[in-house]
Amino acid sequence: MYKIGAVGDKDSILAFKSIGIDVYPVVDGREARATIDSLADKQYGLIFVTEHIAQEIEETIQRYKKKIVPAIILIPSNQGTLGIGMRDINKNVEKAVGSNIFANSDK
Repeated sequence: MYKIGAVGDKDSILAFKSIGIDVYPVVDGREARATIDSLADKQYGLIFVTEHIAQEIEETIQRYKKKIVPAIILIPSNQGTLGIGMRDINKNVEKAVGSNIFANSDK
């Protein structure tokens, strides 16, 4: 069975621990890259990554997008969203359904 992990700054991911998700605090892109690669090797099927960290490791995020497992989901940090995660969700929905069903959802 696959496991779920969260990677990012400590303040942003600590709450995930309360719902049984393994948390891996990191301070920079180098550490995040190594952590994500390690989790992928340890049967993690879903890895949440804060958007701020994801900005530093775009090539790693893109590499895992080409694979089925693990799924990398970008989440806002405690400093707020950069819009990257939502943009990715919109792209995936548009790819799956043929149009962006969220296009007018903010009105």
